[in-house]
Amino acid sequence: MIKRILNLKSSNITVAAIILSAASLTSALLGFFRDRLLAGRFGAGDELDIYYTAFRIPDFVNMVLIMGAISAAIVPIFTYYWAKDKEEAKKFLANLVNIMFAAFAVVSLVLFIFAPQLVSVIAPGFSGAKKEMTVILTRIMFLSPIILGTSNILSGILQVFSRFLVTALAPIMYNLGIIFGILFFVPKIGLVGLAWGVALGAFLHLMIQLPIFLHLGFRPRKIFAPMNTGIRKVFYLMLPRSIGIGVSQINFMVMTAIGSTLAAGSIAVFNLANNLSRSFIILLAVPFSTAAFPALATVFSQGKRDEFLKKFSTSFRLLLFLLIPASAFLFILRAQVVRIIFGTGRFSWSDTRLTSACLALFSLSLFAYGLGLLLSRAFYATHDTKTPTLITLATVLVNIILCFSFVYALKNQGCFQSFMSEALKLKGLGDISIVGLPLAYSISGIIQFVLLFTFLHKKIGSAKKRGIIQTAKKTIMATLPAVIVAYFSLRLFALFLNTATFVGILFQTVGAGIIGFLTYLLISVLIKSEEMKLLKSFLKRYLLKYKFQEISEEN
Repeated sequence: MIKRILNLKSSNITVAAIILSAASLTSALLGFFRDRLLAGRFGAGDELDIYYTAFRIPDFVNMVLIMGAISAAIVPIFTYYWAKDKEEAKKFLANLVNIMFAAFAVVSLVLFIFAPQLVSVIAPGFSGAKKEMTVILTRIMFLSPIILGTSNILSGILQVFSRFLVTALAPIMYNLGIIFGILFFVPKIGLVGLAWGVALGAFLHLMIQLPIFLHLGFRPRKIFAPMNTGIRKVFYLMLPRSIGIGVSQINFMVMTAIGSTLAAGSIAVFNLANNLSRSFIILLAVPFSTAAFPALATVFSQGKRDEFLKKFSTSFRLLLFLLIPASAFLFILRAQVVRIIFGTGRFSWSDTRLTSACLALFSLSLFAYGLGLLLSRAFYATHDTKTPTLITLATVLVNIILCFSFVYALKNQGCFQSFMSEALKLKGLGDISIVGLPLAYSISGIIQFVLLFTFLHKKIGSAKKRGIIQTAKKTIMATLPAVIVAYFSLRLFALFLNTATFVGILFQTVGAGIIGFLTYLLISVLIKSEEMKLLKSFLKRYLLKYKFQEISEEN
C-alpha cells in the first residue's frame, strides 16, 4: 500500500506542482520546527555559528558535483537516451551513478583530511575550541554528500518519470533526520549530535526513494566507463552549471567568512533569516520550476517552440502571482514570524530584532530568486548552461563587493549606519554589521533576475512579454492595498491580544495574514486577473479531470 502511494505518477505541470507544494509545505514546517529547536537550545551564539559554518563545506560538495548536473545535464541526456533506446539509457544511468559515487567518495575523503585548513579559510574569525569543534563537525558531515549525491541523482530520474510525490518526500525525511539528532543525539553527545543528525537525514533521503527507483526497473551494474560518450556529454554540460553553483556557494562562504569576524551569533542570525526566506522560495517557486523543467526539456527536444513558450510563460506568470505578494507580506510580518518560530529558550529579544532585520532585507529579493529558478531551468532545457553561469559569476562578484562595502560602512558611525539602524529598528543593539550581508544579497539577486530574463527573452524570441508585464502590473495593483490592510490589521489585533505571549502573537500574525491574503484574492478577482481564473478553475476541477489548463496568452 505504502509503495503504491509513493509510486503515484503526476504527468502535468500544475498537478505535479500541487503535489510538490504540499510536500514542500510539510518540509518547510519541519524546517521551521528544526530551526526553532536549534534557536531555543543554543540561541544565536557560538554554537550555532559552529554548526552553520561546518555545514557549509559538505553542502558545497553536494551542490557543485550533483545539483548542477541534474538540472543541466543528467535529465536532458537521460531523456535523450530513453527516447532512443531504453536499455542503453539504463546502462548509461548505472555507469553514471557508479562514477559519481566514486567522485563523491574521493572528494569527501580529501576534504576530510584537509578540514582544518578549509575551516581556517571560511571562518578566519574562529580560533581555539571554536575552530576545533567546527573541524570535528565538518568531518562528520562529509558523509552527507556521498549519500545525498547518489540520492539526488535518483530524484532527477524519478522526476523524469513523474514520480514527484516520492521525490518531494525525500527532503522531509532529511529534515526528520536532523530533528532526531537535535532531540536525541545532542542531549547525549553534545553539539556533535547535530552532525550525526545531518548524516542520518541524508541516509533517510536516499532510503525513501530507492525502492521506487528499483521498481521502475533500474538496477546496479558493474560498469565504470568515464570516457563513455554520454558521460562525457554530461560532464561537458554540467561543467558551466557546476562552476556557476560553485561560485554561488563560494559566495555564501565569503559571507560566512565575513560573518565569522563579526559579533558572536552573526552567522547564526544570517542563516536563520536566510532559511526562513528560502522556505518561501522552496514552497512557492521550487515546485513549479521543478515540475516545469522536464516538460520544457521534452517539448524543446521535440522542436515544439510555441509549446515551450506557452509552458514557460504560464509558469512564469503564476510564479509572479504568488511571489510578489509573498515578498510583501513577509516584509510586513517579519518580526511576528521570527518571534513565532524562534522566540523560545535561549533565543533573546536582541536575537529576534537582528534576525527580523535580516529577514526584511532577504524578503526584498524573494520574487527575484524564486523567478530566477524558473529562468535558469528554461536555459537548461535548451541545453544552454553557459549563459546563466556567466550571469551568476557577474552577480556573485557584485554581491561580494557589496558585502564588504556595506559591512565596512555599518561598522563605522555615519549616515548609512544611522539610516539602517533607524529603518530596521535596531537602535541600541551595538554591532549591526551583519545586516549588510542580506542587503547585498538582495540587491545582487534582483540584478541577476533582470539579466536572466533579458538574455532569455533574446534567446527564445517572444517570451510572451506583454502578457508577463500585464500580470506584473495587476499583481502589484492587488498587492499594495492588501499589504496596507495587513499592516493595519496587525495594529488592530495588538489592541485586543496579549502579544507578549506565543498564542497572542500567533493569532495576531495569522489573523493579519489571512485578512491581507483575502484582500489580495478579492482585488485579483475584481481586476480580472488571468492567474486567479486559472487557480479557481483548477481547484474546482483537478481532482476530477486531472487536467492542466494553460493561461490564455497575449503576443
